[in-house]
Amino acid sequence: MNTADTRAVLTIALLAAFADGRKHEREREQIRRIAEGLAHDAAVDLPSLVQDVLLKRVDVAAAAAALGSAEARQLAYEMAVGVCDADGAQSDAERAFLADLAQRLGLDVGEADAYAAQADTLAAEAVPASAAPAAAAAAARPAVDESELDRAILNAAILNGALELLPESLSTLAIIPLQMKLVHRVGLAYGYPLDSGHVKDFLATAGVGLTSQYLEQAGRKLLGGLLGKGLFGGLGKQAVSSGLSFATTWALGQVAKRYYAGGRTFSTEMLRSTYTDLLQQARGLQAQYGPQIQQQARTLDTTKVMALVRGR
Repeated sequence: MNTADTRAVLTIALLAAFADGRKHEREREQIRRIAEGLAHDAAVDLPSLVQDVLLKRVDVAAAAAALGSAEARQLAYEMAVGVCDADGAQSDAERAFLADLAQRLGLDVGEADAYAAQADTLAAEAVPASAAPAAAAAAARPAVDESELDRAILNAAILNGALELLPESLSTLAIIPLQMKLVHRVGLAYGYPLDSGHVKDFLATAGVGLTSQYLEQAGRKLLGGLLGKGLFGGLGKQAVSSGLSFATTWALGQVAKRYYAGGRTFSTEMLRSTYTDLLQQARGLQAQYGPQIQQQARTLDTTKVMALVRGR
């Protein structure tokens, strides 16, 4: 894709991020921060583009019309779906946005609907919608095999690192649900059977924005020329340099382990500072596990990704 296509795809992704009108200012700031970070790797002025979206100086119609190829139009839709599903199943406003977008992009309705349905499945099946009250469950806290839990955290980080190597867009969307499943597993190990709301609250308190994290993961792939093989396209084995998904997954698992082992007594400041410290540690580990991450990537396809999120 050329620079104009890249700019239009990112414009549509950002418009999707604010389609439901409910983004907290904290999430807006995270999106601005990510745009500033990605700007070093892009010919597109991303911070200015974020401002254009927030101030409504750009719209879907103009961005869709600027896309010059069928591949770019498909990719724009895929990224918009990923953005809308990153923080949970689509809202009515997001579904309306995506329906309008698919029409403006001239996509096949059946293919677009099928892709959106798969994405919604990934978002909805990550963690149970309801759970028993955590306080009651924690009263009889079970013994925990911490070595086994550490292995589970590392394996989840390697898996998500492998998903980061794949250009197929559903692989990027699967990373957040798998992170949520990991936090759910850690909480359960310490006697806290969390629901999706609890997990999202934990992530938000730690300073992890779901929409902004997806935008960062997908944006790095897009700007690196990795993301985008069309709807249900082929998988690739190229590497991206950031190791973002390995690091965030490992750090989230480890901070969840400390938080729930300690009876959820961390203050917001302590939780965030612990996550930040662990994230730095994780970035140092990524190179060590690089060969395992690449080997894992060779075994993955769309069917396996869907099954992993569903826990099968």
